[in-house]
Amino acid sequence: MEYLEECKMENSKKMSVTQLIIITAVNMMGSGIIMLPSKLAQVGGLSIVSWLVTAVGSMLLAYAFAKCGMYSKNPGGMSGYAEYPFGKGGNFLCGYTYGVSLVIANVAIAISAVGYGSQFFGMELSPVMTAVATIAVIWVTTLPNFGGPSITGKIGSITVWGVIIPVLVISTVGWFFFSGDMYAANWNVHNMPFGEAATNAITMTLWSFLGLESACANADAVENPEQAVPKAVMFATALCAVVYIASTNVMFGMLPAQEIVESSAPFGLAYAHMFGPAVGKLVMGLMTLACLGSLLGWQFTVPNIFKAMADEGFIPKVFSDTNSMGAPVKGMLILGVVQTLLGLSAISPSLNEQFEVLVNLATITNLVPYILCMSAVKIIMVCAGKGDELGMPMIAATLGTIYSLYACYACGFDACTYGALVTFAGWQLYGYISPRYDYDRNMEAHKAA
Repeated sequence: MEYLEECKMENSKKMSVTQLIIITAVNMMGSGIIMLPSKLAQVGGLSIVSWLVTAVGSMLLAYAFAKCGMYSKNPGGMSGYAEYPFGKGGNFLCGYTYGVSLVIANVAIAISAVGYGSQFFGMELSPVMTAVATIAVIWVTTLPNFGGPSITGKIGSITVWGVIIPVLVISTVGWFFFSGDMYAANWNVHNMPFGEAATNAITMTLWSFLGLESACANADAVENPEQAVPKAVMFATALCAVVYIASTNVMFGMLPAQEIVESSAPFGLAYAHMFGPAVGKLVMGLMTLACLGSLLGWQFTVPNIFKAMADEGFIPKVFSDTNSMGAPVKGMLILGVVQTLLGLSAISPSLNEQFEVLVNLATITNLVPYILCMSAVKIIMVCAGKGDELGMPMIAATLGTIYSLYACYACGFDACTYGALVTFAGWQLYGYISPRYDYDRNMEAHKAA
């Protein structure tokens, strides 16, 4: 009886499958959509090709992740998946690159929030003020997570409407303001070749889907993860794909591409065009709220990545410490300090340019765990006794890997270089701690020789 009560109390601290779907959608939509039109407008309506490629690629990845979530018995989400084929080294590298990616991405999201917030309040921020505001946003979205996963899920379920409502309205009502002539003028702004236009836009479209794996990362914080994780991954990804394609393309039929490019609050600009400045201002406020909610979800996810690594013994145990609500508070504080230091990078004359640099670096490092996990699909299913069901999962994993490699290429030479340096540094770090995990195996090999 006492054990049952303990189990009930433990489950009460965890989020439901609905909350996991919401937080996964928030993680994608809140950060992915709000600055996206400004970046895609540099290409124009032709970026829909990138949307379609990315949507298909993301659904393939989501399907493969869902299979991993259903059959993996290792804790730690993606890191646990990577351990199946690559051992503890794969577990470490997956958690390390994913953690680094999210820390960088959080700063990019904070910059997005500052961009919308400054437009909402009608403020012209200097580079120093932008950095201060970015750091303030980082901490405002960190502290509420001290209340544990259930609090994060509840807040996320409210703030998500700040992006869902404006995006759904523009995806439906916006067509009444759509001009075919305007869309045609914005189709290929710089007359790029078809392949070049698709490649230039794919980094940003992929950025909008980053977060589909966050359901896996939060597997230990949800009730019944075997069923909840696959549902959250597939449903949230499909929803976001439809919303993204509809909302960005209708905007290209409303406004000149150059106006969208120059705006730090493109949705506010679109609503001002449709319904007047007051409504545009309101949407800016809602989008700021949504961005804060998205960052809140990520600020919950990142410490859990590092907690999983600490539980494995990869990093100091301080990241494993949780409070009575199940929140890894010490890890949150440490990572908040790291993000604060990165937030100083917001001291840049151009918010959009700084945002793009951070997005590219976050995207390339995020693709490493994607590829590692795609490699794990076969062995996870075989170990689970599902070898006779490998057909579609293997097709999805293979095509998802090809898409991920193409996305690496699309990120550009600089991003690939920096991403490679981060990854190689991770391998070196694992070498220092590898005796804890690989000593016995290697000693047996030495004795056999």
